Amino acid sequence: MDATLIKALQLVLSLSILVVLHEGGHFFFSKLFRVRVEKFFLFFDPYFHLFSTKDKWFTRLFPKCKDNETEYGVGWLPFGGYVKISGMIDESMDTEQMKKPVQPWEFRAKPAWQRLLIMVGGVLVNFLLALFIYTMILFCWGEQYVPAKDMTMGFQFNEQAEKLGFRDGDVLLAVDGKELKQWDGSVYRSVSEAAEVTVLRQGREVVLAMPEDMNMLEMLKANPPFMVPWVPSVVDSVLPATPAWEAGVRSGDRIVALDGKAVATWADFDVIMQERLGRLAEGCSPADSMALRSLTVAYAPANADGRVDTVSLMLTPDYKLGVVKRSLLDYYEPVKVDYGFWASIPAGVSHGIDVLSGYVSDLQYVFTADGAKSVGSFITIGSIFPATWDWLTFWETTAFLSLMLAFMNILPIPALDGGHVLFLIAEIILRRPPSEKFMERAQVVGMTLIFGLMLLACYNDIVRFLL
Repeated sequence: MDATLIKALQLVLSLSILVVLHEGGHFFFSKLFRVRVEKFFLFFDPYFHLFSTKDKWFTRLFPKCKDNETEYGVGWLPFGGYVKISGMIDESMDTEQMKKPVQPWEFRAKPAWQRLLIMVGGVLVNFLLALFIYTMILFCWGEQYVPAKDMTMGFQFNEQAEKLGFRDGDVLLAVDGKELKQWDGSVYRSVSEAAEVTVLRQGREVVLAMPEDMNMLEMLKANPPFMVPWVPSVVDSVLPATPAWEAGVRSGDRIVALDGKAVATWADFDVIMQERLGRLAEGCSPADSMALRSLTVAYAPANADGRVDTVSLMLTPDYKLGVVKRSLLDYYEPVKVDYGFWASIPAGVSHGIDVLSGYVSDLQYVFTADGAKSVGSFITIGSIFPATWDWLTFWETTAFLSLMLAFMNILPIPALDGGHVLFLIAEIILRRPPSEKFMERAQVVGMTLIFGLMLLACYNDIVRFLL
């Protein structure tokens, strides 16, 4: 199956689960407090829908399933979903209903505390869902990682990192006195926020003072990378019928140079290849494009006692060499931690809270020029799923998206759950609700902001696709 299709299917399944359960949270509290829910839809349905329990064919086939109160359905616009609650100004902007006398089954007829629970129901479900998924991941799969202190080959650093005192081969031990558990993306965040970093250098611990103005986004964008585990450029395997295979490169060989530029690690290899692709992205003639496919590779055969062979070859049309890299797990023995059911609960909750706090911390970069460019829509979200169906990665990604959905929805922006919550808290404090006219205008402002953000996300995805 095509990799793009697999990613798309995972994205649709993940979003469907998250949206249905999010709206189910609003639905649950609405039913609990006897508030009428007129519609419960997965995806939006402007002008038409794909499925509805009010469709004539459905009511004829399933007459006993008829629900005179709630219409359940699936829309065609996959930007989320919604429940339409009676007596409430929401994205449907049904102001005509608000002009009628208040009915006991309406949202506006209920006490503020009940309305508050109805509005936070979706966020609460998404938050608890994420914690539940992380708990079940630890229970079913356990945890596997390479401890940072065991990465004895250390790290490779770029020029910016070297100015801060880092040296190639340094082993990262601790940040602000707290031991680093493992190498993952959160290490960048920890280092960028740290006052000091402790490394192991040639058998002794060295403490490096960090400046206060470190920018994690700049660290992540740097090429060469700010820091990356030292992994020798030894070939794991070579794909058949590729340029590397035809040139005689085999498993165990070590790449030592590309076009005369020295290569010691796979990070060196990636930097050179990315520079080549960068020149291609800047725009060039067909002749220049073909020239960029030409590459001279120097490699040391596995059992050649120091001999280095040099070959000239043409990369594939998508600029691939055809080698598979050795990974960290080829050099380090990972630690495997299994969790019983009861032990997985606090561990899963703790991990979920750590992920959420990291996500919230990273949001500061969205309000920068580079951060705004990183905002993406469904193409970007879909790209974080793997190209092959892997349930562990699927559930990890779904849990993260659930936390992201919960946090974004609780932001105090009109049209989001957090906007309604803000106005309800104000009502409880001031003991009077905002006027309907104010709520209508606030809803319009909030929806304008949200659609503007969606347009920015779609624009960024289109630009990234074209480039």
